[in-house]
Amino acid sequence: MRFRFGVEGDPVAPSEDRLTVGDPRVVDFLAGLARKLLAPAVARRHPELGSLGYFLRPAELKRSVARMTARQDALVFPRGNVFHLPPANVDTIFVYSWAISALAGNHNVVRISSRSAGAAEVILDALNATDADPVIGRTQRMITYGHDDAVTGALSRWCDLRVVWGGDRAVDTIRKLPLRPSARDLTFPDRTSWAVLSVPGWRAADPAARRTAVVGFANDAYWFDQAACSSPRTVFLVGGAGGGTDTAAVRAEFLDLLLDVVDQRGWTVDPAMAVEKRVNAYELAATGAATALDFPDNRLTAVTLAGAERAPRRWIGAGAFPFAEADSLLDLVPAMTRQDQTVSHFGFTPAELRAFAVELGGRGVDRIVPFGSALTFGALWDGYDLPAEFTRLTTLQS
Repeated sequence: MRFRFGVEGDPVAPSEDRLTVGDPRVVDFLAGLARKLLAPAVARRHPELGSLGYFLRPAELKRSVARMTARQDALVFPRGNVFHLPPANVDTIFVYSWAISALAGNHNVVRISSRSAGAAEVILDALNATDADPVIGRTQRMITYGHDDAVTGALSRWCDLRVVWGGDRAVDTIRKLPLRPSARDLTFPDRTSWAVLSVPGWRAADPAARRTAVVGFANDAYWFDQAACSSPRTVFLVGGAGGGTDTAAVRAEFLDLLLDVVDQRGWTVDPAMAVEKRVNAYELAATGAATALDFPDNRLTAVTLAGAERAPRRWIGAGAFPFAEADSLLDLVPAMTRQDQTVSHFGFTPAELRAFAVELGGRGVDRIVPFGSALTFGALWDGYDLPAEFTRLTTLQS
Protein backbone atom coordinates (compact mmCIF):
# COMPACT_ATOMS: atom_id res chain seq x y z
CA MET A 1 0.00 0.00 0.00
CA ARG A 2 1.40 3.38 -0.99
CA PHE A 3 -0.11 6.70 -0.05
CA ARG A 4 1.14 10.25 -0.57
CA PHE A 5 0.68 12.10 2.71
CA GLY A 6 1.69 15.50 1.41
CA VAL A 7 3.48 18.03 3.59
CA GLU A 8 3.57 17.10 7.27
CA GLY A 9 1.11 19.26 9.16
CA ASP A 10 -0.75 20.56 6.12
CA PRO A 11 -4.51 19.92 6.35
CA VAL A 12 -4.82 19.18 2.64
CA ALA A 13 -2.70 18.00 -0.26
CA PRO A 14 -1.12 20.43 -2.78
CA SER A 15 -3.29 23.28 -4.00
CA GLU A 16 -4.09 21.77 -7.39
CA ASP A 17 -5.87 18.91 -5.59
CA ARG A 18 -7.97 21.07 -3.31
CA LEU A 19 -11.69 20.40 -3.40
CA THR A 20 -14.59 22.62 -2.43
CA VAL A 21 -17.81 21.88 -0.60
CA GLY A 22 -20.08 20.34 -3.23
CA ASP A 23 -17.21 20.16 -5.74
CA PRO A 24 -18.76 19.34 -9.16
CA ARG A 25 -16.09 16.71 -9.84
CA VAL A 26 -17.08 14.84 -6.68
CA VAL A 27 -20.80 15.23 -7.42
CA ASP A 28 -20.32 13.78 -10.91
CA PHE A 29 -18.35 10.84 -9.56
CA LEU A 30 -20.88 10.01 -6.84
CA ALA A 31 -23.75 10.29 -9.32
CA GLY A 32 -21.94 7.89 -11.65
CA LEU A 33 -21.45 5.46 -8.77
CA ALA A 34 -25.16 5.70 -7.97
CA ARG A 35 -26.09 4.68 -11.51
CA LYS A 36 -23.95 1.56 -11.23
CA LEU A 37 -25.39 0.59 -7.85
CA LEU A 38 -28.96 1.12 -9.07
CA ALA A 39 -28.48 -1.16 -12.08
CA PRO A 40 -31.16 -3.88 -11.90
CA ALA A 41 -28.66 -6.75 -11.92
CA VAL A 42 -26.80 -5.27 -8.93
CA ALA A 43 -29.95 -4.38 -6.99
CA ARG A 44 -31.36 -7.89 -7.42
CA ARG A 45 -28.24 -9.53 -5.98
CA HIS A 46 -27.69 -6.96 -3.23
CA PRO A 47 -30.92 -5.08 -2.34
CA GLU A 48 -29.09 -3.01 0.29
CA LEU A 49 -27.08 -1.40 -2.52
CA GLY A 50 -30.30 -0.01 -3.96
CA SER A 51 -30.71 2.09 -0.80
CA LEU A 52 -27.11 3.25 -1.13
CA GLY A 53 -27.61 4.14 -4.80
CA TYR A 54 -30.72 6.14 -3.89
CA PHE A 55 -28.70 8.02 -1.26
CA LEU A 56 -26.15 8.98 -3.95
CA ARG A 57 -28.64 10.16 -6.60
CA PRO A 58 -28.00 13.69 -7.95
CA ALA A 59 -31.16 15.04 -6.31
CA GLU A 60 -30.05 13.71 -2.93
CA LEU A 61 -26.53 15.05 -3.42
CA LYS A 62 -27.93 18.48 -4.24
CA ARG A 63 -29.95 18.45 -1.03
CA SER A 64 -26.88 17.42 0.95
CA VAL A 65 -24.81 20.27 -0.49
CA ALA A 66 -27.59 22.73 0.25
CA ARG A 67 -27.66 21.49 3.84
CA MET A 68 -23.91 22.03 4.18
CA THR A 69 -23.89 25.53 2.72
CA ALA A 70 -27.15 26.95 4.10
CA ARG A 71 -25.56 29.36 6.52
CA GLN A 72 -25.80 33.12 6.67
CA ASP A 73 -23.34 33.65 9.52
CA ALA A 74 -20.22 31.88 8.21
CA LEU A 75 -18.33 30.61 5.17
CA VAL A 76 -18.26 26.82 4.87
CA PHE A 77 -15.10 24.92 3.91
CA PRO A 78 -13.88 21.30 3.93
CA ARG A 79 -12.54 20.08 7.24
CA GLY A 80 -9.37 18.81 5.53
CA ASN A 81 -8.07 15.23 5.74
CA VAL A 82 -10.42 12.52 7.01
CA PHE A 83 -9.43 8.98 8.01
CA HIS A 84 -12.29 6.47 8.15
CA LEU A 85 -12.19 3.14 9.98
CA PRO A 86 -15.52 1.44 9.23
CA PRO A 87 -16.71 -1.89 10.65
CA ALA A 88 -16.37 -5.19 8.81
CA ASN A 89 -19.86 -6.43 9.69
CA VAL A 90 -21.81 -3.84 7.65
CA ASP A 91 -20.67 -3.83 4.04
CA THR A 92 -22.09 -0.48 2.96
CA ILE A 93 -21.55 1.85 5.91
CA PHE A 94 -18.12 3.02 4.74
CA VAL A 95 -19.62 4.44 1.54
CA TYR A 96 -22.16 6.62 3.35
CA SER A 97 -19.54 8.08 5.68
CA TRP A 98 -16.99 8.57 2.92
CA ALA A 99 -19.51 10.01 0.42
CA ILE A 100 -20.68 12.75 2.79
CA SER A 101 -17.07 13.60 3.62
CA ALA A 102 -16.06 13.65 -0.06
CA LEU A 103 -19.07 15.80 -0.89
CA ALA A 104 -17.85 18.21 1.77
CA GLY A 105 -14.59 18.52 -0.20
CA ASN A 106 -12.35 16.51 2.10
CA HIS A 107 -9.41 14.31 1.19
CA ASN A 108 -10.30 10.83 2.47
CA VAL A 109 -8.57 7.59 3.30
CA VAL A 110 -10.88 4.66 4.09
CA ARG A 111 -9.49 1.47 5.59
CA ILE A 112 -11.50 -1.44 4.21
CA SER A 113 -11.37 -4.52 6.40
CA SER A 114 -9.81 -7.58 4.81
CA ARG A 115 -12.83 -9.49 6.18
CA SER A 116 -15.25 -7.46 4.05
CA ALA A 117 -16.84 -9.40 1.21
CA GLY A 118 -20.07 -9.67 -0.74
CA ALA A 119 -21.58 -6.22 -1.17
CA ALA A 120 -18.30 -4.51 -0.24
CA GLU A 121 -16.56 -6.16 -3.18
CA VAL A 122 -19.38 -5.08 -5.50
CA ILE A 123 -19.04 -1.51 -4.26
CA LEU A 124 -15.28 -1.47 -4.77
CA ASP A 125 -15.69 -2.84 -8.28
CA ALA A 126 -18.26 -0.12 -9.01
CA LEU A 127 -15.92 2.56 -7.63
CA ASN A 128 -13.10 1.38 -9.87
CA ALA A 129 -15.40 1.23 -12.91
CA THR A 130 -16.91 4.72 -12.47
CA ASP A 131 -15.50 7.48 -14.68
CA ALA A 132 -13.78 10.13 -12.62
CA ASP A 133 -11.74 13.27 -12.88
CA PRO A 134 -8.10 12.43 -12.02
CA VAL A 135 -8.40 14.53 -8.86
CA ILE A 136 -10.73 11.89 -7.41
CA GLY A 137 -8.02 9.24 -7.57
CA ARG A 138 -5.53 11.59 -5.94
CA THR A 139 -7.78 12.66 -3.07
CA GLN A 140 -9.96 9.62 -2.33
CA ARG A 141 -8.29 6.36 -1.31
CA MET A 142 -9.74 2.98 -0.28
CA ILE A 143 -7.00 0.85 1.24
CA THR A 144 -6.69 -2.52 2.98
CA TYR A 145 -4.05 -3.54 5.47
CA GLY A 146 -3.85 -5.78 8.52
CA HIS A 147 -3.88 -4.60 12.11
CA ASP A 148 -0.83 -2.38 11.93
CA ASP A 149 -0.48 0.37 14.53
CA ALA A 150 2.34 1.98 12.54
CA VAL A 151 0.12 2.57 9.49
CA THR A 152 -2.95 3.50 11.53
CA GLY A 153 -0.80 5.81 13.66
CA ALA A 154 0.66 7.57 10.60
CA LEU A 155 -2.79 8.10 9.09
CA SER A 156 -4.06 9.32 12.46
CA ARG A 157 -1.33 11.96 12.61
CA TRP A 158 -2.12 12.96 9.00
CA CYS A 159 -5.83 13.53 9.48
CA ASP A 160 -7.93 16.40 10.78
CA LEU A 161 -10.84 14.11 11.60
CA ARG A 162 -10.75 10.40 12.43
CA VAL A 163 -14.03 8.54 11.97
CA VAL A 164 -14.14 5.31 13.98
CA TRP A 165 -16.94 2.77 13.60
CA GLY A 166 -17.05 -0.40 15.66
CA GLY A 167 -17.44 -1.76 19.15
CA ASP A 168 -16.41 0.05 22.32
CA ARG A 169 -13.19 -1.97 22.43
CA ALA A 170 -12.27 -0.98 18.87
CA VAL A 171 -12.91 2.69 19.62
CA ASP A 172 -10.81 2.53 22.80
CA THR A 173 -7.97 0.80 20.91
CA ILE A 174 -7.89 3.39 18.12
CA ARG A 175 -8.05 6.26 20.60
CA LYS A 176 -4.71 5.15 22.04
CA LEU A 177 -3.09 6.29 18.79
CA PRO A 178 -2.57 10.06 19.01
CA LEU A 179 -3.98 12.70 16.69
CA ARG A 180 -2.54 16.09 15.91
CA PRO A 181 -3.59 18.63 18.57
CA SER A 182 -5.97 20.30 16.12
CA ALA A 183 -7.63 17.03 15.07
CA ARG A 184 -10.43 15.09 16.77
CA ASP A 185 -12.38 11.85 16.70
CA LEU A 186 -15.90 11.16 15.51
CA THR A 187 -16.85 7.82 17.05
CA PHE A 188 -19.64 5.34 16.47
CA PRO A 189 -19.27 2.73 19.26
CA ASP A 190 -21.53 -0.14 20.35
CA ARG A 191 -25.20 0.68 19.87
CA THR A 192 -28.41 -1.28 20.35
CA SER A 193 -31.73 -0.84 18.55
CA TRP A 194 -35.28 -1.94 19.27
CA ALA A 195 -38.64 -2.47 17.61
CA VAL A 196 -41.95 -1.34 19.12
CA LEU A 197 -45.25 -2.78 17.90
CA SER A 198 -48.59 -1.31 18.98
CA VAL A 199 -51.05 -4.10 19.72
CA PRO A 200 -54.11 -1.83 19.11
CA GLY A 201 -52.41 -0.39 16.02
CA TRP A 202 -51.79 -3.88 14.64
CA ARG A 203 -55.41 -4.83 15.25
CA ALA A 204 -56.61 -1.69 13.46
CA ALA A 205 -54.40 -2.27 10.42
CA ASP A 206 -55.67 -4.25 7.43
CA PRO A 207 -53.87 -7.47 6.35
CA ALA A 208 -51.96 -5.70 3.57
CA ALA A 209 -50.61 -3.08 5.98
CA ARG A 210 -49.58 -5.77 8.46
CA ARG A 211 -47.69 -7.67 5.80
CA THR A 212 -45.99 -4.52 4.51
CA ALA A 213 -44.88 -3.77 8.07
CA VAL A 214 -43.42 -7.26 8.49
CA VAL A 215 -41.58 -7.05 5.16
CA GLY A 216 -40.00 -3.81 6.36
CA PHE A 217 -39.13 -5.34 9.71
CA ALA A 218 -37.56 -8.38 7.97
CA ASN A 219 -35.37 -6.11 5.85
CA ASP A 220 -34.30 -4.22 8.96
CA ALA A 221 -33.46 -7.43 10.80
CA TYR A 222 -32.08 -9.89 8.28
CA TRP A 223 -29.87 -7.63 6.18
CA PHE A 224 -26.40 -7.70 7.73
CA ASP A 225 -27.44 -10.72 9.86
CA GLN A 226 -29.06 -8.43 12.45
CA ALA A 227 -25.57 -7.19 13.36
CA ALA A 228 -25.92 -3.57 12.21
CA CYS A 229 -26.18 -1.04 15.01
CA SER A 230 -29.67 -0.06 13.80
CA SER A 231 -30.97 -3.62 13.31
CA PRO A 232 -33.90 -4.30 15.68
CA ARG A 233 -33.30 -6.86 18.38
CA THR A 234 -35.90 -6.96 21.15
CA VAL A 235 -39.51 -6.42 20.02
CA PHE A 236 -41.70 -4.59 22.53
CA LEU A 237 -45.43 -5.31 22.26
CA VAL A 238 -47.08 -2.16 23.52
CA GLY A 239 -50.63 -1.40 24.68
CA GLY A 240 -51.95 -4.92 25.07
CA ALA A 241 -53.86 -4.04 28.27
CA GLY A 242 -51.69 -6.21 30.49
CA GLY A 243 -50.95 -8.94 27.95
CA GLY A 244 -53.25 -11.95 27.63
CA THR A 245 -54.70 -13.63 24.58
CA ASP A 246 -54.85 -10.45 22.47
CA THR A 247 -51.13 -9.75 22.77
CA ALA A 248 -50.29 -13.44 22.30
CA ALA A 249 -52.37 -13.58 19.11
CA VAL A 250 -50.66 -10.47 17.69
CA ARG A 251 -47.24 -11.92 18.43
CA ALA A 252 -48.16 -15.25 16.84
CA GLU A 253 -49.49 -13.59 13.68
CA PHE A 254 -46.42 -11.35 13.48
CA LEU A 255 -44.05 -14.33 13.72
CA ASP A 256 -46.04 -16.38 11.17
CA LEU A 257 -45.87 -13.50 8.69
CA LEU A 258 -42.16 -12.99 9.41
CA LEU A 259 -41.32 -16.61 8.72
CA ASP A 260 -43.36 -16.47 5.51
CA VAL A 261 -41.44 -13.39 4.34
CA VAL A 262 -38.12 -15.05 5.19
CA ASP A 263 -39.23 -18.08 3.16
CA GLN A 264 -40.16 -15.95 0.16
CA ARG A 265 -36.86 -14.06 0.26
CA GLY A 266 -34.91 -17.28 0.45
CA TRP A 267 -32.92 -16.08 3.45
CA THR A 268 -30.97 -18.72 5.33
CA VAL A 269 -29.09 -18.93 8.60
CA ASP A 270 -25.94 -20.98 8.88
CA PRO A 271 -26.45 -24.09 11.09
CA ALA A 272 -23.63 -22.96 13.35
CA MET A 273 -25.43 -19.65 13.81
CA ALA A 274 -28.65 -21.49 14.66
CA VAL A 275 -26.78 -23.42 17.36
CA GLU A 276 -25.26 -20.20 18.72
CA LYS A 277 -28.70 -18.59 18.90
CA ARG A 278 -30.03 -21.59 20.82
CA VAL A 279 -27.13 -21.47 23.29
CA ASN A 280 -27.62 -17.72 23.83
CA ALA A 281 -31.36 -18.21 24.31
CA TYR A 282 -30.76 -20.91 26.93
CA GLU A 283 -28.35 -18.55 28.67
CA LEU A 284 -31.08 -15.91 28.90
CA ALA A 285 -33.37 -18.53 30.41
CA ALA A 286 -30.71 -19.73 32.86
CA THR A 287 -30.14 -16.20 34.16
CA GLY A 288 -33.86 -15.53 34.59
CA ALA A 289 -34.01 -12.95 31.81
CA ALA A 290 -36.24 -15.23 29.69
CA THR A 291 -39.33 -17.15 30.80
CA ALA A 292 -40.03 -19.08 27.56
CA LEU A 293 -38.20 -20.06 24.38
CA ASP A 294 -39.55 -20.93 20.95
CA PHE A 295 -37.48 -22.41 18.08
CA PRO A 296 -39.88 -22.76 15.14
CA ASP A 297 -37.13 -22.67 12.51
CA ASN A 298 -33.33 -22.29 12.17
CA ARG A 299 -33.97 -18.80 10.82
CA LEU A 300 -36.17 -17.65 13.69
CA THR A 301 -35.82 -17.80 17.46
CA ALA A 302 -38.44 -16.17 19.72
CA VAL A 303 -37.67 -15.46 23.37
CA THR A 304 -40.16 -14.30 25.98
CA LEU A 305 -38.47 -11.90 28.39
CA ALA A 306 -39.25 -11.54 32.07
CA GLY A 307 -39.63 -7.79 31.59
CA ALA A 308 -38.62 -4.85 29.41
CA GLU A 309 -35.65 -4.14 31.64
CA ARG A 310 -34.23 -7.60 30.81
CA ALA A 311 -33.81 -6.87 27.10
CA PRO A 312 -30.30 -7.97 26.04
CA ARG A 313 -28.05 -5.34 24.54
CA ARG A 314 -25.60 -7.79 23.01
CA TRP A 315 -26.07 -9.49 19.65
CA ILE A 316 -27.35 -13.04 20.21
CA GLY A 317 -27.58 -14.24 16.61
CA ALA A 318 -29.24 -13.61 13.27
CA GLY A 319 -33.00 -14.00 13.45
CA ALA A 320 -33.19 -13.96 17.27
CA PHE A 321 -36.06 -11.90 18.66
CA PRO A 322 -36.67 -11.44 22.38
CA PHE A 323 -40.21 -10.17 23.13
CA ALA A 324 -41.36 -8.04 26.04
CA GLU A 325 -44.62 -6.25 26.84
CA ALA A 326 -45.41 -2.73 28.01
CA ASP A 327 -48.63 -0.85 28.65
CA SER A 328 -47.39 2.28 26.83
CA LEU A 329 -44.35 3.68 25.09
CA LEU A 330 -43.68 5.88 28.10
CA ASP A 331 -43.24 2.78 30.24
CA LEU A 332 -40.20 1.91 28.11
CA VAL A 333 -38.38 5.17 28.87
CA PRO A 334 -36.67 3.90 32.07
CA ALA A 335 -35.24 0.94 30.11
CA MET A 336 -33.57 3.16 27.47
CA THR A 337 -29.92 4.21 27.84
CA ARG A 338 -27.38 6.27 25.91
CA GLN A 339 -26.27 3.11 24.14
CA ASP A 340 -29.64 2.83 22.38
CA GLN A 341 -29.72 4.15 18.85
CA THR A 342 -32.84 3.34 16.79
CA VAL A 343 -36.42 2.53 17.72
CA SER A 344 -38.40 1.28 14.73
CA HIS A 345 -42.17 1.36 15.11
CA PHE A 346 -45.51 0.27 13.74
CA GLY A 347 -49.07 1.20 14.68
CA PHE A 348 -48.48 4.29 16.83
CA THR A 349 -49.91 7.78 16.38
CA PRO A 350 -47.57 10.73 15.79
CA ALA A 351 -48.62 12.11 19.18
CA GLU A 352 -47.58 8.88 20.94
CA LEU A 353 -44.18 8.88 19.23
CA ARG A 354 -43.57 12.55 19.99
CA ALA A 355 -44.49 12.08 23.66
CA PHE A 356 -42.03 9.16 23.82
CA ALA A 357 -39.23 11.24 22.29
CA VAL A 358 -39.91 14.21 24.55
CA GLU A 359 -39.94 12.02 27.66
CA LEU A 360 -36.59 10.48 26.61
CA GLY A 361 -35.23 14.02 26.42
CA GLY A 362 -32.08 13.05 24.53
CA ARG A 363 -30.91 10.68 27.29
CA GLY A 364 -31.17 7.76 24.88
CA VAL A 365 -32.38 6.85 21.35
CA ASP A 366 -31.22 8.97 18.42
CA ARG A 367 -33.68 7.74 15.78
CA ILE A 368 -37.40 6.85 15.84
CA VAL A 369 -38.37 5.51 12.40
CA PRO A 370 -41.03 3.25 10.83
CA PHE A 371 -40.50 -0.45 10.21
CA GLY A 372 -38.41 -0.78 7.05
CA SER A 373 -36.39 2.39 7.67
CA ALA A 374 -34.06 1.25 10.46
CA LEU A 375 -31.17 0.69 8.06
CA THR A 376 -31.82 3.78 5.94
CA PHE A 377 -28.79 5.97 6.45
CA GLY A 378 -29.26 9.70 6.79
CA ALA A 379 -27.20 12.84 7.23
CA LEU A 380 -28.28 12.80 10.88
CA TRP A 381 -26.80 9.66 12.42
CA ASP A 382 -26.18 8.66 16.03
CA GLY A 383 -27.21 12.17 17.01
CA TYR A 384 -24.53 13.77 14.80
CA ASP A 385 -25.20 16.22 11.98
CA LEU A 386 -22.64 14.65 9.63
CA PRO A 387 -22.50 17.45 7.03
CA ALA A 388 -21.61 19.81 9.88
CA GLU A 389 -19.05 17.38 11.29
CA PHE A 390 -17.26 17.09 7.93
CA THR A 391 -17.00 20.84 7.33
CA ARG A 392 -15.47 23.79 9.13
CA LEU A 393 -16.68 27.37 9.43
CA THR A 394 -14.98 30.71 8.97
CA THR A 395 -16.74 33.78 10.32
CA LEU A 396 -16.34 36.96 8.29
CA GLN A 397 -17.21 40.40 9.60
CA SER A 398 -16.62 43.51 7.50
